[in-house]
Order: sequence, then C-alpha cells, then structure tokens
Amino acid sequence: MKIAHICLVGGYTEGLNYQENNLIKYQAEDGHEVSLITTDHCYTEGVWGLCTTEADYINPDGVHIIRLPFAFPLPYNVNRQIGIFKGFGDTLEKIRPDIIFVHNLQFQDNRKVAAYKRKHPEVVVYADNHSDFSNSARNWFSRNTLYRFWWKPCAKAVEPYVKKFFGVMPARVDFLQNIYGISADKTDLLIMGADDESVERAAKEEVRKAVREKYNLQPEDFLIVTGGKIDAFKTQTLLLMQAVWEIPQENLKLLVFGSIEEELKDKLLALCDGKKIQYIGWAKGEQSYEYFAAADLVVFPGRHSIYWEQVAAQGIPMICKYWEGTTHVDIGGNVEFLMEDSVTVIKEKILELLSNPEKYEKMKRSAESDGRNAFSYRLIARKSIGLIE
Repeated sequence: MKIAHICLVGGYTEGLNYQENNLIKYQAEDGHEVSLITTDHCYTEGVWGLCTTEADYINPDGVHIIRLPFAFPLPYNVNRQIGIFKGFGDTLEKIRPDIIFVHNLQFQDNRKVAAYKRKHPEVVVYADNHSDFSNSARNWFSRNTLYRFWWKPCAKAVEPYVKKFFGVMPARVDFLQNIYGISADKTDLLIMGADDESVERAAKEEVRKAVREKYNLQPEDFLIVTGGKIDAFKTQTLLLMQAVWEIPQENLKLLVFGSIEEELKDKLLALCDGKKIQYIGWAKGEQSYEYFAAADLVVFPGRHSIYWEQVAAQGIPMICKYWEGTTHVDIGGNVEFLMEDSVTVIKEKILELLSNPEKYEKMKRSAESDGRNAFSYRLIARKSIGLIE
C-alpha cells in the first residue's frame, strides 16, 4: 500500500528513536511504499533549527521524505502555532496514498486532510495525539484558549474522516476525548515502543561489557542509568543524583546522559565526581539502547519521555515518577513508581532494591517477560494502519 505520514507539528529528524522514525521504518520493511511529509525544521547535533539536508529525498530505510516550508514569512514560533504550509494539498495529490497517518492534530492544514478524504473517499485516515496534561494545557489559559479554542477545531475538522484516533499513552487517549471532544468509540491506545533491531543488538553481552569498561565500572557494580532532556520541567534528575550521593554503598554507580539546559548545567556537574556519578553527554543514534542495556536499574524521576517505553522493551527494571495515565509501562511488576519529588523517597526506593535482592530479581523476571513484546515497533507499525489488533 501507499502510506503517507503527515508530521507537520514540529518536525522530523533522521536517526532519532522517535515514533515517526520507527513507524515508517517498519512499514517500509513490510514492503509498503511510504512517504513522510514534514516541516523544514529538525535537530542538528541536538539543536533545533532549519534543516541543512535536502527538502526531498529517499532516506536509508527507503522512505520518501518531503520537507515543506511554512506558508508565511513569520517567526518560527508564530508559524508553528498557525501550521499552514506551502504545497501541502498538492503534495498529497502527488502521492495519492491509500492510507494517511496524521501525527498530532495541532495544525490548521489538518483541514486539507479532510478535503483530500472528501475528494478521495477510498483513502483510510488515522491520527494520533502526543499531548496530555503533563506536557500540554498545563494552565487555564492554555487549556481553554490555545487548545479548546484554537486546536480543537482542527481535530473536529477531521473527526468525520478519521477511522481511528490513537493516544500514545492512556493519558493521551483521555486528552483526545476530554480536550478535543473526540468520541470514545473513535479512540484507541497505540503505545510507543522501541526499535526491535536496536533492542536485539544492544542485548548482546559484549555491549553491556563495553559500556561498563568505557566508564570504569566493575562487573559487581550496581549501575543505575537515567537519560533524557534535563530542563526546568525535569529537574528531578538532580534529586536522583543527590539520592545516589547519599547512599554510602561503594558499588552503587550512576550514569546520566542527555542534553542539559544551560541554567542547570553547573548544578548538575557539581554532583558528578567521574566515579560514583558520571555525566556522559548526549546519546547519539543507538547509544541510548547501549547505555540502558548496561544498567541494572533505570530511574526516570521526572516527566514521561519516550525512553520509558524503550526501556520496557529492553527488559530492564525501572523506577519511574507516577503520572496518571502513564502506568502502561508496568507489565506486571517491572516498575516501581515514585509518588512525590523527593531525595528521601528516591533514596528509599533504591535502598529497598539494594537490600532486598529477591524483590529486585522479581522485578527483573517481570521486565524480561513476554509482556515487553507489546513495545515492539515492528508490531506497533502494523497496528497503526489497522493490519493487526
């Protein structure tokens, strides 16, 4: 089939482990003719800005990537809120897809998807949502003005033409229903996951050994890894670092990776000694899979990120901050949840596992169970276009 992914809220960056990268990869691997329409913005060495790559090309997975400029000569942050692009309707007509998958709903050109469906009633349209109350609509103004007044009409414009709206977490299914007003019978859960091939490669014993040797870690060290963006919304990483500092057990070690907001850099680096706690920079390509594979325990003390599902797929025990509607990563005991932001609470959770090997081994058995197969992007890619339930 011809499948067109529309990724015009934000943009698309080659080589990342984001949902859009994996869906198109595995759909192309299944033999479909896949295109992705996106913006002219992407990440370059972790910095967001105009892409320096071609605007129209075939990527390494055989997917046709088409980058469209914004319609108006306005600052990026203004254009991003408007979401109208040059040539979007014409591009859809050239592709003539059998299936359209819309990533996020917050762009005005969504109405052109509805128009295309009216003109081509045989096309099947799916859409997803990555917004919830932890990352969006966090105050009255945002919720009632930006989302209900400005973005809800974009969602409602395509509602009659979309076969299924997916929330990528339970909280994001609720957001579709409660903020965008999408009927419950048109919504479903499509969880995020991990690249199957990357999981398989990282699971090799030599990968775990190489990472540990690189950072001077001994086989008997109990290694905690945490990763992701460290900014004003995820300052809990500093609480985790402080908690590890306060645990005197010599073989307890922590690796921290990810980008750091400039205002937090001094505080974070002050907690690193290069031995017990190490900051190891930005994870490129598959490095995040390798870092997590080397861990005995992964801790995410702050807001949800795509790494939660990745680690669930890799079969590593986790401690995660509790957010309503994000407990889908628990496949039967692989996760312990933090109910508050506190050095004391984080420390108690870690000490409980260190002092109770039986409990840790039970978490590990759960993490390595067949339940982790639910986070396979090969299977999620098929579900996203209705090929499997």
